[in-house]
Amino acid sequence: MLLASAVVVWEWLNEHGRWRPYSPAVSHHIEAVVRAGPRAGGSVVLGQVDSRLAPYIIDLQSMNQFRQDTGTLRPVRRNYYDPSSAPGKGVVWEWENDNGSWTPYDMEVGITIQHAYEKQHPWIDLTSIGFSYVIDFNTMGQINRQTQRQRRVRRRLDLIYPMVTGTLPKAQSWPVSPGPATSPPTPPCTCPQCVLVMSVKAAVVNGSTGPLQPSVTRKNMAPPGVVKLPPPPGPGAKSLYSTDAIQVPRKTAPSQMIRRQASSMPSGTTAGSPASPPGPNGKTGRVALATLNRTNLQRLAITQSRVLIASGVPTVPVKNLNGSSPVNPALAGITGILMSAAGLPVCLTRPPKLVLHPPPVSKSEIKSIPGVSNTSRKTTKKQAKKGKTPEEVLKKYLQKVRHPPDEDCTICMERLTAPSGYKGPQPTVKPDLVGKLSRCGHIYHIHCLVAMYNNGNKDGSLQCPTCKTIYGVKTGTQPPGKMEYHLIPHSLPGHPDCKTIRIIYSIPPGIQGPEHPNPGKSFSARGFPRHCYLPDSEKGRKVLKLLLVAWDRRLIFAIGTSSTTGESDTVIWNEVHHKTEFGSNLTGHGYPDANYLDNVLAELAAQGISEDSTAQEKD
Repeated sequence: MLLASAVVVWEWLNEHGRWRPYSPAVSHHIEAVVRAGPRAGGSVVLGQVDSRLAPYIIDLQSMNQFRQDTGTLRPVRRNYYDPSSAPGKGVVWEWENDNGSWTPYDMEVGITIQHAYEKQHPWIDLTSIGFSYVIDFNTMGQINRQTQRQRRVRRRLDLIYPMVTGTLPKAQSWPVSPGPATSPPTPPCTCPQCVLVMSVKAAVVNGSTGPLQPSVTRKNMAPPGVVKLPPPPGPGAKSLYSTDAIQVPRKTAPSQMIRRQASSMPSGTTAGSPASPPGPNGKTGRVALATLNRTNLQRLAITQSRVLIASGVPTVPVKNLNGSSPVNPALAGITGILMSAAGLPVCLTRPPKLVLHPPPVSKSEIKSIPGVSNTSRKTTKKQAKKGKTPEEVLKKYLQKVRHPPDEDCTICMERLTAPSGYKGPQPTVKPDLVGKLSRCGHIYHIHCLVAMYNNGNKDGSLQCPTCKTIYGVKTGTQPPGKMEYHLIPHSLPGHPDCKTIRIIYSIPPGIQGPEHPNPGKSFSARGFPRHCYLPDSEKGRKVLKLLLVAWDRRLIFAIGTSSTTGESDTVIWNEVHHKTEFGSNLTGHGYPDANYLDNVLAELAAQGISEDSTAQEKD
């Protein structure tokens, strides 16, 4: 638990592994429900505060955002930022996308831009935080360092994000009690980071019997107040720490205690540590890194790093370990301890490398996949079936209800005993007719179901808006392209006993059809061909066969707005996640990932694709 003041920003995780902030108004709404506790019901309807988010509900028990019309789940989190940063001042930085609307930057990016703006810098280079852009404050433009393309940016004022003062919980679970700092102490956390920190604190307070190598000269002796830690663990040893002296700061400002993402901290920056308890002499000590020689610093850093790695703590790269940076590996290790004290999961390590592709493979090494016919498949635009009106299509899935119950139609929100409240283009069906879906049993105005069908893909299928049960065969709007698949003689991390299935998607740019968002307008296709990977295991082949069905039904891709770049009218993934990293998992789209195959099977099932679908395709 941390005692501090902070602004709370609620964020959701997009398909590219980036946390995107909700607006201040939405964050205030979510925070109000959180503070209301379990009596509020445990869920947040986002459409109550922003009509554009009408399909979305947040389940606070599982910390997931649920989209009602597609069944998509995305993680959410409650993050804390310094009150003096951009969200604490109501400052929002945005960039202009291709359709002329404005998209907010990720919160950490916006904070970085605002900091440079307040320092009156003429520009800020975002390369250091992973973006190849320069923001020019004179022209208020964003410049792509690689393509030199420019976009407008703007700084606007909005509501200040909700503020909390007192005890900040490290766990982002529900219900959250924003109680005051004087609330009764809670049991100590048992996570590896906290165990490590509390052990260090205990050693600082109580001392130990493992001295440093004695020295004859006084200048090598530790100054008063510095407690010596026991030697590194050997066989049968109980201690986890190296033979070094360390002191803890006697006080840290609350603003330094804000829990931020560890990756946002500059290399070599020490996070604040809670005030240390008094030592045996009644005084609190201070970190005196200058009193530790380089050898002892390095030994402490290495041992601390090994402890964290062995404990399974997520690693955050500390760069320039051997470069010209004034921060050497030893100081970075100390930083790790202090950041852990602030609740940040850090571990000293070298920056891992992104491995997108396997080693080169010759044509003779590429093999077909046993049990899967052919090695490629093309799709073209499929025409909707002619001769059936929406009423004729829905008739197959509905049973008329002569005496409807006195409850709401969840499409128009009018009572089922009253006529439909749908106000759009009027179907030919009478507005007072009511029908029940045959499989799931949910009841709606037939008028509303026809209107919903007309607003969709009109492919002969229907999806229940309440439980997502699919009637018929659901198809999508994927543009024409090619899907190739074959075996390569390399193994994926986490799957050492099998080869790898490589999938290559190729979709060219073109013109949008009548089923797309902007018929007649051109669309782009960035990043093709896209290479994806599956293990050549029994379950991996099962996933491949279902992906082939999804491809034939045009459900892998769609045309829309990229959540990564903000570009509109471009080819995007369509809610079926793929692994595009071969030998790493830095972006969350690689291996090892023990749950991936099960997760993608669930995503395919949400699109109406299961093992039964392969038999339907053969028929």
